[in-house]
Amino acid sequence: MEGEVGTSSTMEVNGNCLDESKSTKFPLTYWEISMAGGVVLSFVLGLICVYLTMPASDYSFLKLPRNLEDLQILKDHLEDYTSDYTVQVLVGYCAVYIFMQTFMIPGTIFMSLLAGSLFGIFKGVALVVFTATAGASSCYFLSKMIGKPLVFSLWPDKLTFFQAQVAKRREGLLNYMLFLRVTPTLPNTFINVASPIVDVPYHIFLLGTIVGVIPATYVTVRAGLALGELQSVGDLYDFNSIATLFLIGLVSVTPTLIGNKS
Repeated sequence: MEGEVGTSSTMEVNGNCLDESKSTKFPLTYWEISMAGGVVLSFVLGLICVYLTMPASDYSFLKLPRNLEDLQILKDHLEDYTSDYTVQVLVGYCAVYIFMQTFMIPGTIFMSLLAGSLFGIFKGVALVVFTATAGASSCYFLSKMIGKPLVFSLWPDKLTFFQAQVAKRREGLLNYMLFLRVTPTLPNTFINVASPIVDVPYHIFLLGTIVGVIPATYVTVRAGLALGELQSVGDLYDFNSIATLFLIGLVSVTPTLIGNKS
């Protein structure tokens, strides 16, 4: 009798292990993959519409820049189109930036530099803040629907830390979100995808993003004005720039710290 119980319990444990291995094999279901695919398709269709309204030409230069050399080539070509086809360039830029933010594709820093070189400081900052916020919001809602298994699979420790910090700072959550956006404490891509999972309200997420990305955006967009003088991306953030961002971040979180002490 005891042997039968032991055998059945062993089979149950093995079954559970198999279920767990199956669940961790790929964290998304068919429905979730279909939804993500639908979002991708909508961006692709938008870019196709932009392409169809542009004049016939050689667009082989159109690719996501991966270094400053690629970015300089892209900027040199797009300058010829920005004045005559401003709407198409803006729509294409927004679609690409929002797509990259939504699906956590690295390289948005080059897009921010491009905004500065094509549109100047004020228009460039406004454009990057808009697209960064829209892309972060798109990532937020996509993650809210299908992102939980993916985040638990990729960043379990980081998610646990973030969840504990959000729970501890619930009273001054906006200040904490501003601090995270201004400083490189946590990657922005992780904040976008993890915020709905740890119950950061969207209005807090939205306001923290809009205001919080402005300082770093200004630094990057301004650097885009002198794109030809940049030797590496590391030149963007020297010691003074990083120290300034941390100072702004500390100022943003100070009201929360004072409130906790009182």
